[in-house]
Amino acid sequence: MSQPTDFSDDELLRYSRHILLDEVGIEGQRKLAEATVLIVGLGGLGSPAALYLASAGVGRLLLADADEVELTNLQRQIVHRQDSLGQSKVESARQTLAGINDRVVVEALAERLAGDALLAAVARADVVLDCSDNFPTRHAVNRACVALKKPLVSGAAVRFDGQFAVFDPRQAESPCYRCLFDEEGDASDGPCATFGVLAPLVGIIGAMQAAEALKLLIGMPGVPLGRLLTLDLRSHDWRSLRFRKDPACPVCGADVK
Repeated sequence: MSQPTDFSDDELLRYSRHILLDEVGIEGQRKLAEATVLIVGLGGLGSPAALYLASAGVGRLLLADADEVELTNLQRQIVHRQDSLGQSKVESARQTLAGINDRVVVEALAERLAGDALLAAVARADVVLDCSDNFPTRHAVNRACVALKKPLVSGAAVRFDGQFAVFDPRQAESPCYRCLFDEEGDASDGPCATFGVLAPLVGIIGAMQAAEALKLLIGMPGVPLGRLLTLDLRSHDWRSLRFRKDPACPVCGADVK
């Protein structure tokens, strides 16, 4: 249990707009307070996701990122401040989140998670948010989530184009990230530095990741499994592309032991 779930009067007031929702209520808010979420990447996507999850009262946030705050980050990475330049992103985010909700326990993991460290962090989480910016990390996080049967909320954004998908290996028919994207992709660590990105786009996708994480933690229906949602912000056109579990997937397929 991350936090005591006997809410004070101040907490009942703080979360009252959640508690008023039939789908959430006091029991749903308790589930959030007892939950742990791992956010991999505290850049453009991880920033709004972390802000909303802390504001919503998720009990424990594990923040993983090896980078430091740079001036170019401030155009879109809204969890960081000018006085955080040169500081590790996870520590910068931890300080910002503490100022928003001091009841949330925030652990700063200033490293690029891989191998046993990645598995250990995923094992502690109830939901994992992949807010990274490169295919090797996305596939590594996916493999860890499949192995440990942890729900994964994935987002990506570059230029004016965003995409979003949810994977839940607890569900037998749920595809995984590898079912959708082959591992032979662009391995760039900084596509925004190469192609640019419109600042609010990452806010939209990151907020969607936070929303689906909350739904998963509460146990709400309607999580969009087997769907890739894409957004073209030039025209604000949304598309929903359905895809299925790949029986031959080397990560989650029938032959994987």
